[in-house]
Amino acid sequence: MTRTQLSAKDLLMRFTPFALALSLVAVSTSSVLHSSSGPDLDPRAAALVSQSHALIAAGNVNEAIGALESALTLAPANVEVLLALAAANRLNGMQGKALHYYREALQGDPRNLAAIAGEGEALAEKGATEKANRNLARLKGLCGTSCDETQQLSAAIQRGPAKRMVSAEAVTPKPVVQEN
Repeated sequence: MTRTQLSAKDLLMRFTPFALALSLVAVSTSSVLHSSSGPDLDPRAAALVSQSHALIAAGNVNEAIGALESALTLAPANVEVLLALAAANRLNGMQGKALHYYREALQGDPRNLAAIAGEGEALAEKGATEKANRNLARLKGLCGTSCDETQQLSAAIQRGPAKRMVSAEAVTPKPVVQEN
């Protein structure tokens, strides 16, 4: 039996599929290792978050926002705290500030369904339905049409923009001059 010398072309054709498969395994493994859920919430921050939920249930949204901001100083960039703070700001009618917190949460966890849905709802409440529809399409791609976040965002888009707050100038009474 005689052995033939393999050419560079033959080597390339034989080992390219194996090299590609190996590189895909390496890439997917490294991306999974880098996407951790993050450290556990500090017990003091967790107490402040639960206190804020009680305050919101009692109707004290401003105090709840204060508690959540304190929790954020104890656990900076914690997704759970950012989402709670964004939701509280939306309840307070401050969609722009809520969007800021949702986007910070998405920087920490880009595939967080609650953050994507919350950002979309805040955008819909502001009247930015085109951007909200982008979030809806992203949610549909991640979890489908039957998940809760997709249905909530779809309903928020259907409701349309929230009522605008009345400015102080619009309700300022006209002065009435009377003679004594």
